[in-house]
Amino acid sequence: MFMRLDRTHRVLPVILGVVTLADVGVLFVWDAFPRLFPARSHDFLAASSLAMIAFSYLVYQIAHRPARMEFAKAVMLAVAFLFWAANQLWPNLRQATLFNDIAIALFVLDVFLVMAGWPPTSPDESFAETYAEALEKGQL
Repeated sequence: MFMRLDRTHRVLPVILGVVTLADVGVLFVWDAFPRLFPARSHDFLAASSLAMIAFSYLVYQIAHRPARMEFAKAVMLAVAFLFWAANQLWPNLRQATLFNDIAIALFVLDVFLVMAGWPPTSPDESFAETYAEALEKGQL
């Protein structure tokens, strides 16, 4: 069942998320003014944004204490972001294409599992749907 976190349990994930958003902001500054940054800084900024949101999401999930299979799905999503980050950080590495393909496969699998309703403890709102049904049942 979905449980809304109190302010205390949201602090660390939100702080990590804000740092990640700031990193994304710097990434856009790089897009506008690339000469202000050292060589290869774009690769690092892109990779760090992806890795930070993966870490932030796992911290959020740990605080949220989801069911075991829901947590496994969250770990799978975080790993997808980490493979994408590796692809951004080391684009010339021989395995970069493999890292990218693993990330794609994990993202596709995650969305498929949401559409298929797995795990059954996962509420439909995890895919940007409403909480209306849960509210009607008095679960929120």
